[in-house]
Amino acid sequence: MLKKVLFLLLVAFISFSFAKQINQSLCDEKGDGFIYAGNECINYSMFEGDDNDRLIIIVPGTWDEGSNVLGRYTPFAENINMTTDVSTIAIALPGYSKSSLNHLKSIGSKEYNHQAATKEYVEFLEKLVIALKDKYKSKEITIIGHSAGAMMSASLAGLNNKLLKNVVLVAGRYERPDYANEKHLLAIDVLDKMNKNTKFIMIYGTEDKISKPSVTKDFYKKMKKQGLDVELVEVKDAGHIDLDMTDRSVEAISSLFEEE
Repeated sequence: MLKKVLFLLLVAFISFSFAKQINQSLCDEKGDGFIYAGNECINYSMFEGDDNDRLIIIVPGTWDEGSNVLGRYTPFAENINMTTDVSTIAIALPGYSKSSLNHLKSIGSKEYNHQAATKEYVEFLEKLVIALKDKYKSKEITIIGHSAGAMMSASLAGLNNKLLKNVVLVAGRYERPDYANEKHLLAIDVLDKMNKNTKFIMIYGTEDKISKPSVTKDFYKKMKKQGLDVELVEVKDAGHIDLDMTDRSVEAISSLFEEE
């Protein structure tokens, strides 16, 4: 009898687990604003420019798990689109807005810390960027990452050095922290693999207490020493939150698309 009860409980648990999974077909049924990549159904907001040859992808940082990040980043994506006239997408990483948690843990998880620093997450971001690039038949990708989003974007620039045309890094972390092990991948690990034809913009706020100015300035020096095309941008009196949305940051981003 006990074995039967345990068996039924196991079946129920497995059924419940699969019920939470969102597969390719279920993701497709959700329609516009969803894309299946890396075994996750990702929610995003899209604003189209004159064409999709160039695509800007915005990667938010860490918020409390379950936060509606698109509520905050959709207006930012629209602003970037209107300023540059380039098709712009804001993504919600797994566990945010209506994005799934099929396989990955949320980067805002209190139980599983430092997810954004793992190679697994950087590889997931690579798959997501490629999926969006293919869907919109884009030739050039610009990625804008804030905080943990900047950390992953910088790592991606070295992991796949042919994928990104422009990389905007806002208040990220790029060196290996004390907790790092073989599962983690930081920009410093792939600095020598970054493409010298990629344009990098590194942005910091003078009043940022989370990613202190020295973090960005020190890694900027290492990128310059590596021979990379990198620009350093200071935002006076700016803190960490919404640093990517400041007028100075938007101005720096827009400069990437100004006609010569």
